[in-house]
Amino acid sequence: DIFRIYSMSKPIVSVAAMMLVEDGKLVLEAPVAAYIPAFANVKVGVEKADAAGNRTLDLVAPVRPMTVQDLLRHTSGLTYGFFGGGLVKKAYLDSPLGIDGNFTNAEFADHLAKLPLAYQPGSTWDYSHSTDILARVVEVASGQSLGAHLKQRLLDPLGMADTSFYVPEAARQARIAEPFADDRTIGANAFFNDPRVVRKWESGGGGMVGTAPDYARFLLMLRNGGQLDGRRTLSPRTVEFMTSNH
Repeated sequence: DIFRIYSMSKPIVSVAAMMLVEDGKLVLEAPVAAYIPAFANVKVGVEKADAAGNRTLDLVAPVRPMTVQDLLRHTSGLTYGFFGGGLVKKAYLDSPLGIDGNFTNAEFADHLAKLPLAYQPGSTWDYSHSTDILARVVEVASGQSLGAHLKQRLLDPLGMADTSFYVPEAARQARIAEPFADDRTIGANAFFNDPRVVRKWESGGGGMVGTAPDYARFLLMLRNGGQLDGRRTLSPRTVEFMTSNH
């Protein structure tokens, strides 16, 4: 069956980013703004209490820029909004950025850059939209859409024929696993989209569908130090770096 690999999309996009690092097209230490200019002016939201005890939000400059490596390890200062509380996370929830939205990765990144960061970059780990922004960085660095780049550089070479963002082919749609046929809400402003309907957004943070055998091939490649069936995807040194403590 074809099922949602959802947040397991993140490792696939992260591997694609590291392949671009090996290609010399992406620099881990580079500011995200070098690839997405809208992030050049991003601010950090700092909560304070006024004289009446009401919480207010001050916008301050980041101590240092958000880097590509911050995106990979979720220390970017970005957040999701539906974990925990606070004024920044409320701003995320009030924005039209839920999984049910329909944006290009470029549109999504430009909109997210208008929201304040929840933390100073590099200071705090928080599960977040970091990999969605990394997906846009991959597009800029590769010159391709995320789906096209993943298919060409990673999915096809690994033989992952059933892994994609959408399943428009009628012959394959009967294989789509649907545990919640009439309920696509998974909490807060997050929804399961219908993979039969092709939309603009190719969410690097949770948008792909695939099969267990496909994903097993991806994992075996990593376990084998970056190669599978005689084809190398990543160098052993890069895989070691990815699996070290950051």
